[in-house]
Amino acid sequence: MYFLPYDPAFHFLGQAVPPAATAARDDEKTPPAAAWRFRLELPTWGLIAVIYGGWLATVLHWRELGPWLGTPLLIGLSAWYMSLQHELIHGHPTRHARFNALFGQLPLAVWYPYALYRDSHLAHHRDEKDLTLPGADPETYYAALKGGGRLGRSLRRFRNTSGGRLLAGPALVWSQTVHAAWRQRDRKTIVTWAWHLSLLAMLLLFLHRAGISPWFYLFAVAYPALSLTMVRSFYEHRAVEAAHGRSVINEAAWPWRLLFLNLNYHLVHHLHPGLPWFHLRQAYLAQRETYQERSDGFVEHGYLPLLWRHRSTPVIADIHPFA
Repeated sequence: MYFLPYDPAFHFLGQAVPPAATAARDDEKTPPAAAWRFRLELPTWGLIAVIYGGWLATVLHWRELGPWLGTPLLIGLSAWYMSLQHELIHGHPTRHARFNALFGQLPLAVWYPYALYRDSHLAHHRDEKDLTLPGADPETYYAALKGGGRLGRSLRRFRNTSGGRLLAGPALVWSQTVHAAWRQRDRKTIVTWAWHLSLLAMLLLFLHRAGISPWFYLFAVAYPALSLTMVRSFYEHRAVEAAHGRSVINEAAWPWRLLFLNLNYHLVHHLHPGLPWFHLRQAYLAQRETYQERSDGFVEHGYLPLLWRHRSTPVIADIHPFA
């Protein structure tokens, strides 16, 4: 399968390539001025300013806004921040990972250290042939073997329904992450979590002084924000033989696209992980039929119909079919 360039000033859409290789190839064939404008990534810088500025303004004006207006604002901004962290991991807005990480360290979304999310997500992208495979893909929702007794099977089945993913999904994923960190307990893990918890303690103290209870922020803001991000990952990958048929294309409405920074076009992202969020939709629309063919029909038309369809029926099988 061969992809034509959707815009000669930007990227060639073909097999997935590392961001560094992508940048080198683009510089060779893109006029210097266009390459410079592309690397500047003004939309991503604007996104950073809007998310941080909006979150800070909401906290500082909490007493004037009140919880009925302030809470949904903080939920949306915290979920949006998690989408921003994903962009930072993939080399945006600069090519310097340590510099980008400075914008993802603050635990506005509470639950995970940025470094842990970065390492896990890059492992998710390491080999397309391992997508969805338990033990190889850290972001899979499939189990490798039947087990855990009746309660464990029921819990996994519930987690793969939309209600279970949104209500219990954050707690289950976070508890598994903490359990894995506790089992590992090496120097890197300890330092990563210690740094994260130190930042979180300072953040919660700042919130307390602004009039927001730390417990309220944890369970009325951060937990729903993580649930909101799980709308995107609810049916993002499936276990099929063809590697490119494992990543979804969801033609979602613009509020979802903005919240998830166009990761609803997930196949495009996996084919070209170095492409910034503000060009994913352009790339998809330029070759819509080709991408849909490449996905082997793994196309959804919005998140709400998907969630409703799987309100009681699991979206994927409990056990991975090829594990």
